Amino acid sequence: MIYLLKEGEILHELKTNPIQRNTLSRQVLERIISMLREGELAPGDKLPSETTLMNDFEISRPVLREALSSLETLEIITRRPRGGTYVNKKIGSSPFRAMLALAINDIPSVIEARMTLELGLVTIAAEKISDKQLDSLKEINKKIEETKDNNYGALDIEFHRTIAQSANNPVVEGMIDSLLIAHEKTDSLISYRERQITVQFHDEIYKALKTRDPINSFNAMYNHLSYVREKILSSKDE
Repeated sequence: MIYLLKEGEILHELKTNPIQRNTLSRQVLERIISMLREGELAPGDKLPSETTLMNDFEISRPVLREALSSLETLEIITRRPRGGTYVNKKIGSSPFRAMLALAINDIPSVIEARMTLELGLVTIAAEKISDKQLDSLKEINKKIEETKDNNYGALDIEFHRTIAQSANNPVVEGMIDSLLIAHEKTDSLISYRERQITVQFHDEIYKALKTRDPINSFNAMYNHLSYVREKILSSKDE
């Protein structure tokens, strides 16, 4: 039995079932997400200790820590040194993030989620992007072209972040957070980088946005992300 704590006070007991030994950390992650969806855990709640979770779920420490690490990467929980693990207070406003957490190791689904979000946002960006943001895109792409070691992952994310944020829509802010998480996940799976190809794709996106053409912007982004998808999935199959 797990006791749910908030600020040192026992609120209520969580009923948990042991997780089968032959499952992986994904099942732990799913169980915790399920508790959030069903209201057994709420934003701001403190999770039980690792030892308690290990005993109740009947899992090893590495399995638990892998699940907690995924939840932390997705900004669903925060682990404080010597202070415990807490559910983030904003999780309730970002249900898409929880769904992404459940599928974080389903690479095709994560890529499709990223494509869905970026293709929608880039069409709005074509109508709303500022001249300053366009200049920023051009400068970022120039920096990517000038990199010597192909280590331009952070610049690539910044390029796409600028486009997403240029939509300037508070309703989709939570989606942008999830987009960046999905981007970081797919970026980590790229086994080799092709700087000039990336620059070319980005340049086509930039040109389409500069002409304020939503259709051309959509097509340019689709061509870029479709190439990335094929590259990642081909590498994964190998």
